Amino acid sequence: MRVLVTGAAGFLGSHLCDRLIAEGHHVVGADNFFTGDERNIAHLRDRREFEFIRHDIVEPLYVDVDWIFNLACPASPVHYQSNPVKTVKTSVLGTLHMLGIAKRTKARILQASTSEVYGDPHVHPQPETYLGNVNTIGPRACYDEGKRVAETLMMDYHREHKIDTRIIRIFNTYGPRMAVGDGRVISNFIVQALQDKPLTVYGTGAQTRCFCYVDDMIEGIVGLMKYAGTDAHEPVNVGGTDERSMNEIVTCLGEILGRKLRVDSRPLPGDDPERRRPDCTRARERLHWGPRAELLDGLRRTVEYFRTVL
Repeated sequence: MRVLVTGAAGFLGSHLCDRLIAEGHHVVGADNFFTGDERNIAHLRDRREFEFIRHDIVEPLYVDVDWIFNLACPASPVHYQSNPVKTVKTSVLGTLHMLGIAKRTKARILQASTSEVYGDPHVHPQPETYLGNVNTIGPRACYDEGKRVAETLMMDYHREHKIDTRIIRIFNTYGPRMAVGDGRVISNFIVQALQDKPLTVYGTGAQTRCFCYVDDMIEGIVGLMKYAGTDAHEPVNVGGTDERSMNEIVTCLGEILGRKLRVDSRPLPGDDPERRRPDCTRARERLHWGPRAELLDGLRRTVEYFRTVL
């Protein structure tokens, strides 16, 4: 296959490029380096199976491909709130441009959506049928609503133009190649701990998330793209199912580092969900997918990565 990966220099995008090349595909990577890092794809630059285009998908792109993985969009609050209008444009105009390529070339396209489409959920765990509880005018809406519109576009192109679409709702993912200052809880905690700083815990620290190691997430993304069922266009949750509080993550990192970690308590940001855990029944039944990495093992590997980066 000739495959386009947008956001190719990002955390997930670069791991996905590695996986696709290992499977024998030719990968065209596109990224504007707003949050991506050239070092994440430096090892691919001399590979014949990889070509790179520096491009912002807010502008049209003309390539001929068989598959499209649309991962381009800042995914951490620090980044997507720094330029909220651009974040919305990336999700809406960028997805429209990728769907335009899919329509012209008859390519299969996968949209990287997010657990944020559920907002601060009233249903727990969250199945794909849950319509969510999102504040459309809040500080996170640029990302949450942008991804919801991207899903709408995917479904409308599927219904109107018979485009072969896939929608994956990605829950919290962690692992090597996360950005040092991206503001997500795992990277924040690890960087602060390695620099012997207190860990920033918002609210009481009792709010929960489920964390998925990056290798497991890539397995789910590729599995959904390959899935051939008649229901392949329906959204699929992919994420960890081991629900942990922020306080528990602090404890786990302390165990890995062999010392008690200090905590700096801050007020809980607006619209920050209290609990989040995916119902992964669809992923399990359709893709035969489930997370394999244990949290402590994944955290150890991530800590070692950040040691080398810092």
